Amino acid sequence: MKVAIYGQYYKKEVAIYIKELFRVLEKNDIQLMVELAFYKLLKKKNTILKDFNTFNSNEDLKNVDVFLTVGGDGTFLRSITYIKDSNIPILGLNVGRLGFLANVQKNRIEEAISSLLKKDYTIVERSLLQVHTSPQMEALEDFNVALNEISIVRKNSTAMITVETFLDDEFLTSYWADGLIVATPTGSTGYSLSCGGPVISPTSKNMILTPIAPHNLNARPLVIPDETKIKLKVVGREKRALLSLDSRIMTIPNNVDVYVEKANYTIKTIQLHNQTFLKTLREKLLWGEDIRNL
Repeated sequence: MKVAIYGQYYKKEVAIYIKELFRVLEKNDIQLMVELAFYKLLKKKNTILKDFNTFNSNEDLKNVDVFLTVGGDGTFLRSITYIKDSNIPILGLNVGRLGFLANVQKNRIEEAISSLLKKDYTIVERSLLQVHTSPQMEALEDFNVALNEISIVRKNSTAMITVETFLDDEFLTSYWADGLIVATPTGSTGYSLSCGGPVISPTSKNMILTPIAPHNLNARPLVIPDETKIKLKVVGREKRALLSLDSRIMTIPNNVDVYVEKANYTIKTIQLHNQTFLKTLREKLLWGEDIRNL
């Protein structure tokens, strides 16, 4: 088995778990590659002492069986910029905070690797959102998809923006708000949830439109089929707004039309049999923790 490892940051308190991960992988004779910047960071901190092959792009990931992220959900989301359409399944080790996507707990590393080797897991395919603009923006040419959500929000102003929204070329409404989120089922437990959006199963064939702090109080989150083609346009006193694809942010002028649709490929995620979506909901959202349910 060949495993690629990716992380974005280093904290002293997680070094012990990173060392444990490398120890378990090497003990099982798993071939390793480490993302170049993360590798340099680990070597600088003396967290790893051996030399490993590195990768720095999607082209370097040939013959990789599993892509393993070390961090939180942000690290997991960023990993798709390497995975792209390669169909390499992702497993996330959670050394961060919430961990909806990176749901292997740091004290269960050996158990998780054992499940990988025994193929005791399920592959869950997660849909992506793809965005393009008219006129086309150079910042989107290299990678224009998101696993969680695409959002348009106000920039450098306390004034609300108006987001004109069309579904399959039919006008829906103008959201007068701080912004608008278009979320995937995976993203339903992220930014959209914080803004009052619904939680939906990651395998649902839907998208969610969730306004951010809308002034028109009858504006509510809307669940739509994932084959819907969405067109968004910002109008308002400010000349620019922010366009966010997961954690990647760029500035867009108001005269740009933003088109959002489901991407033509999916991301494969590894779900260990002891960590289902419903179990993650119960653990992370504390469902059932009310003492009246005990």
